[in-house]
Amino acid sequence: MLDRMVFPRIQSSHKSVLLLGPRQVGKTTLIRSLKPRLFLDLMDETLYLAYTKDPGRFKREITALEGPALIAVDEIQRVPVLLNMIQAILDEGGKYRFVLSGSSARKLKRGHANLLPGRVLIEHLDPLCFWELGTKFDLEKSIQLGSLPGIYLEDRRTAVDVLSSYSQIYLREEIHAEALTRNLGSYARFLDMAAQASGQWINYTKMASDSEIPKETLRRFYSLLEDTLLVHRVPAFRPKDSARRVSQRERFIFFDLGVRNALLGIHQNPLSPMEKGPLFEQWVFLQMAAFIHAEKKQWHLSSFRTDTGTEVDWVLDTGNRCIAIECKWGKQVSQHDFGPLRIFEKFSPKPVLKYIVYNGATVQKFSSSEFAAPFREFLEEVLPAFR
Repeated sequence: MLDRMVFPRIQSSHKSVLLLGPRQVGKTTLIRSLKPRLFLDLMDETLYLAYTKDPGRFKREITALEGPALIAVDEIQRVPVLLNMIQAILDEGGKYRFVLSGSSARKLKRGHANLLPGRVLIEHLDPLCFWELGTKFDLEKSIQLGSLPGIYLEDRRTAVDVLSSYSQIYLREEIHAEALTRNLGSYARFLDMAAQASGQWINYTKMASDSEIPKETLRRFYSLLEDTLLVHRVPAFRPKDSARRVSQRERFIFFDLGVRNALLGIHQNPLSPMEKGPLFEQWVFLQMAAFIHAEKKQWHLSSFRTDTGTEVDWVLDTGNRCIAIECKWGKQVSQHDFGPLRIFEKFSPKPVLKYIVYNGATVQKFSSSEFAAPFREFLEEVLPAFR
């Protein structure tokens, strides 16, 4: 197993943990590596039915354990009533520590589950990120096949087959079941459109016209993907001066580019240069999101666009300043590339650092606040240094 960035914190914590993340990102492997005294896999249909019919069995099994015990429950959203029992056990104090995993915040909320505020640490697990892959990292592979552990670590042919299965079986069947809609055809069309629109500014009116799906239904479908942790919602940057002409459209990024590509059927063949640029931009976002999760940073990611069309890929707000980031697949950077970042600076209420993250080989300084950084240097040295 590759070392996961969140593992040391989960292992050393004295508190219980709820580990959230989409299916197949490695939650089960991580939990098993903690060597719990009791491990319940609620994806096992026999166990799922048993605890659904008799949830009291859970407490009986726990109280039968002697001495301090680590108890793990995988995919707890399937039987959310167990969270109420866990809260009662934790409130009693004593010798038990729980590590729970979940892949659907929606199911937990829908089941009126107690999310154990103040009693359990919330952690997020993403697909394998740049830092975790180490010497196994391959940019071209990451933007084409993604980085789900059970896919990325396989040979290419097997990875393509598994990815196809994941997108068809998991997304199209299980998420269909979540949709609670009679018109599965609309949801299937939406899923393809959402994959195509990953990373783009969402125009719900145009999308509704193109798909013949009502705008409110589209919003509900996107919320479904967000609640099942399959997309990141990226809000528009909002300047304090409401009179400034800034677009308020949002963007959605699929949690894994391989899954997104498989939905579109473009994961099997080499990507074109036209496809690599937008995917590189989304990949940089996913690495920053994973870093924020793993390091428990109170940072916020947004995107910037004026009503006249000036765009900045990503805005990273670290609290005391904003980092405006443009992503460029090419290997050359010029003064011209900083144009949108300089416009953004006029809208920001905080000091701004401007970065071009590109596919070149050298770090370049254009001014005291303007830099170009190869993506490796940006992720290894620049991002961890932000305060």
